Formats: sequence, C-alpha cells, structure tokens
Amino acid sequence: MSDALRPMGRTRLHEQVIDRLRAYVAEGGLHAGDRLPAERELAQRLGVSRASVKQAVVVLEVQGLVEARHGGGTYLLKNSLDVEPVEQLAERRRRLPDVLDAREALETKLAELAAARRTDDDLAALRAALAHMEREIADGGHGPEGDRRFHAAVTAAAHSALLAEFMRSIAEQIAESRHESLRQPGRPARSLAQHRAILDAIEAGRPKAAAAAMRRHVHTVAKVRLLDWTPDGEGDGGRRGRGRGRVEARGRQPRSTRPSDSAD
Repeated sequence: MSDALRPMGRTRLHEQVIDRLRAYVAEGGLHAGDRLPAERELAQRLGVSRASVKQAVVVLEVQGLVEARHGGGTYLLKNSLDVEPVEQLAERRRRLPDVLDAREALETKLAELAAARRTDDDLAALRAALAHMEREIADGGHGPEGDRRFHAAVTAAAHSALLAEFMRSIAEQIAESRHESLRQPGRPARSLAQHRAILDAIEAGRPKAAAAAMRRHVHTVAKVRLLDWTPDGEGDGGRRGRGRGRVEARGRQPRSTRPSDSAD
C-alpha cells in the first residue's frame, strides 16, 4: 500500500494534505474522472480532522484540479494535482479565443453532417451521453464526462475521418474550455438543455437546425469566467474588464449567424 497517506504532523495541515493527495494520485496512477477517497477516510488515514481535508479539497477545487460533488465524492478533473505554472496558465488563457474559434468552425459542421449521416447506433450513443450528463448533474456534479461523451458522439455521427482528426488535435484545449465553462453557476443545466436541442435537430434530420443549435452552444461556452487578471492587462494594473466579473474571449460578441431551419 502506498505510504502517501501516512499520518502527518500538525503544521499547515491543509497544505500537507494537498501534498499527500498529490503524491497519492501520482503513485496510484489516477486519471481525470477517478474518485478520491471519501473525506472521512482521508482524515482517518492522514491523522487529521475532516475540516483540514475539506479545506484542502476546496483549494484544489478553486485551482480547477478536482470537482467536489455534493454527496457524491471528489473527482479528479486532470491527470495530476500539480499546480499549473503561471506562465503556462497565461499561455492557456491566450490560446482560449483561438480554441473557441476552432470549436465553432469544426463542431457546427460536425453537427450539420451528423444530422444528415447519423445512424440508429449514433443516435443511441448521443442519447446515452445525454443521460450520463443528466445523472452527473443530478448527483451534484458539473457533467464534464457526459459533456465529453456527447460531443464525441456528435463527431462520430458525422462520419468524417478528417474532421474527427482535427478534433483530436485540439482535444486537450477543448477539455480545458469545457471545465472552465461548466464551473460557471447555472451552466451545467443550460449546457444540458442545449445538448438536447442539438440532439433533437440531429434526430429529426435537420442539418441547418443542428448547426445553429451547436453554434449557440459554442457561443455559450465562449462566455467563460477568466481570471481577474489577464496577460494583456498589464497596463491597467493587471486587470481587464474590472468589475464585470466575466470576460468574453477577445471581448467579442457572438456573431448573428443563425441559419434558417426551414432550408434543411
């Protein structure tokens, strides 16, 4: 058994808990989506109070490394609990607008093709992904795995090997934007409703309606809450959009490009 969860001393306990959890995840080969031991078990094995464990989990959740589901446990959002260096975080924020542009271009076309080419098996996979996300949200989570499965099912239903390859090339960046978006208040339920609209259009065989529904969904994802500071905001004290609470990628407004559903 790993000794990463052996009892510890009493100084800076929540930080020590984080260090032990980081080692536990690395030594155990855990990955995104895996569940950490329950808080009670962690407290017993580490020899600390549940309050210290809870504080550590809160810190990890704020850092975007875990998801604590009410009554459902704590799950990894990434393959490790290593804190992202500031330089990498800044670069990831700079890339986000380009990732969202790519998502809009690729996924609207994928949804359009899926509505024209989907099979019964494709529809079953889409429904299963939607049901999985619904269960995640009902259990108090944000629904990241169900979201991932749904978009993967749309890609598969399009039956375009080249577009699927393009999607794989930005899969890591899409996962980052997914977690950023789903952590926003009220966003999981809204995302689920938008997925239903996409599925309805694909199921009905309406390509343009499917593309429009996907475009609206990607525009919602684009409205992610970024850090209070941005790399480009050095001239105003390291902040941009002060007091707005939310920064859209490049400050752009979603384009009004909703095609008519009547021309499918």
